[in-house]
Amino acid sequence: MSTENSEPHDEAQIRATIDARASAMRNKHVQGVLATFADDAVGFFLETPLEQSPFQEDLAGWFASWSGPVGYELRGLKIKTGGDVAYCHTLSRITGLRTDGDETDLWFRETFCLQRIDGRWLITHIHESVPLYMDGSVRAAFDLTPDDRAATGQGEGGGVDRK
Repeated sequence: MSTENSEPHDEAQIRATIDARASAMRNKHVQGVLATFADDAVGFFLETPLEQSPFQEDLAGWFASWSGPVGYELRGLKIKTGGDVAYCHTLSRITGLRTDGDETDLWFRETFCLQRIDGRWLITHIHESVPLYMDGSVRAAFDLTPDDRAATGQGEGGGVDRK
């Protein structure tokens, strides 16, 4: 994890919030995930609808579509803070077996905005996305994976390789 402009205590608390969410995601624990969000949090997720939808209903249904634990990892988490607000961005990966027998292995981008509320860092906004191929096909680039910085010479987070 890399941080910029963050106090060590804030950094540790923010990391604990993100880690708690990740653990709850892996264990398909709806209330554990929800406990990391502010009551009025906004979320823009990979799945439909285009606008925010109710967290609890969507999350429970999504967890039910997995046959076992959800593989969930974060790579290159960056944190910036200023007073009682913070934002983080990372490359994330979801893996595992779905109830329909399909294997999921997807890298995507996640951005978290947090606010210190009553002494706790809580997620107030989450945004998930995948890039689009700009070749006229307007296809989501689900086949991308992070590459080694040295392989592209583009610096951290600059390049991707197709699977």
